Order: sequence, then structure tokens, then C-alpha cells
Amino acid sequence: MAKTTLRLGLLWPGGGAEQEYYQFAEALGDRVKIFLAPTRVGGGDDDDHEVEHLKQTARVDWLLEASRRLVCLKPDTIFWACTSGSFILGRAHAEAQVAAIKKETGAPAGSTSLAFARALKRLGLTRVSVLATYPEPASRAFVAFLAEHGIEAVHLQWLDAQSGWAASVMPPDKVIAGARAAAVKGAQAVLVPDTAMPTLHLAEALEEAAGLPVLTANQVTLWDAMRLAGGSIRVQGFGSTFDRLDAAEAAA
Repeated sequence: MAKTTLRLGLLWPGGGAEQEYYQFAEALGDRVKIFLAPTRVGGGDDDDHEVEHLKQTARVDWLLEASRRLVCLKPDTIFWACTSGSFILGRAHAEAQVAAIKKETGAPAGSTSLAFARALKRLGLTRVSVLATYPEPASRAFVAFLAEHGIEAVHLQWLDAQSGWAASVMPPDKVIAGARAAAVKGAQAVLVPDTAMPTLHLAEALEEAAGLPVLTANQVTLWDAMRLAGGSIRVQGFGSTFDRLDAAEAAA
């Protein structure tokens, strides 16, 4: 029987979109409970999107350090809620991160980058347009990660936010314009990675601008974390991604 209340433990790498998780939980009448454990982050507040700093953020020992602080809260899952810190060293490292968290805590584990890949597979999508907040090197690393999962980026644009904090204060109009520009021929969906950038409240505007399904980091994080936690909760008001994934799950 599916659980009616889910306890989600999220490993959180700083940034400025954590309010979205609490707003999401409140919107669901607290059927989802969110617990954030901050992780260490490579670099400083103004350059943590540099590749070498992201490799530090991706350190497994840093993730385990934060994971241990969540165990006492008895979460149904412990989830690495970071895109760049899970894709930067490729698929094998992303899978190793998750395996280590699961072994350390005994809880089901996942990560945002792996959630993107899983969501696209569930939806049967293989050709996407990427609207990344990061500078070019990190943006191209995300495209390479997708390719390891058989997903082709037919278009890539980057907004050049040098850090999670910079992404968190990016004007919504800029993001919406980026989604509109990302709607290129051949793209089946638009991906917007980076959990540091608030996107849940923009989900419907992004889809309207793109005219395509839009999957954002915080959407796929919450969807996959709820799936791992063993729950099936109807989500409304945060774009069509949740509906599409629920329908695909039911049809599988």
C-alpha cells in the first residue's frame, strides 16, 4: 500500500531555492515532510559553478557526512538534491554517490541528475533542449552526462551563472525567455537543471513559453524522491511534469 505521508531527506548544497521545497510540502497539505541537510560546497559563494569546484561538491565523503545527520529523522529516502554535483564526474560517479548514501544510511537514495535521466526514460524522450544556468564548461558536462544515458541534446544554451547564489536571483523573465529560445526543431522537451534556481512557481510559464514539456531540477528531484519514498501523491499547480510522469508510471 502506498504511503500517504512521505518523509524526504534532502542533501542540500547551498544556493537559494530551498523555500520551494517547503512551499511544495505546504501545498500538499504536509503529506510530504521535507528535511534539508546542508552539504559542503567547493569554491566560494561567487564561483562554485566552476568545474574544479563542482568536483569538490561531488565528493562522496562530504555527502555521507551530511547524510548521517538525517538518519535520526527516519526519512523514507535520502536524496542528493543537486544537479551539477551529481553529473560533473559522469554517470558512474553519480551512481556511486547514490550507492554510498544507501549503504551508509540504509535508506533508498537518488540524485537530481539521475532523476532527470529516469524521468526522460519514463516519458520516452530522447531528444532534448537544455537551458542551463551554469557557465559553458559545466553546461557541456551536463550534456555529456545525458549522452551516457542515450539522451541527445539537440540544443544547448547557458545563462552563465557563476554560482548557485547567482542562479537563485536570476530574473524570471530571463529564464522564461531562455525557455522560449530553447524550443528548437527536433526537441521533445526542455530541461532546466540547477536546484539552486527557483523554478516550481515558473513551471507553467516556462511550458507556455516553450510550447514543450519542461522538466526542471526541482520538479524531477521531488518526483523521484517521492517515488523512492514509496508514495503516490497527486501533485497539482507545479506544471504538467508531475501529471505526465504519473500517467507514464500508470501506463508502464
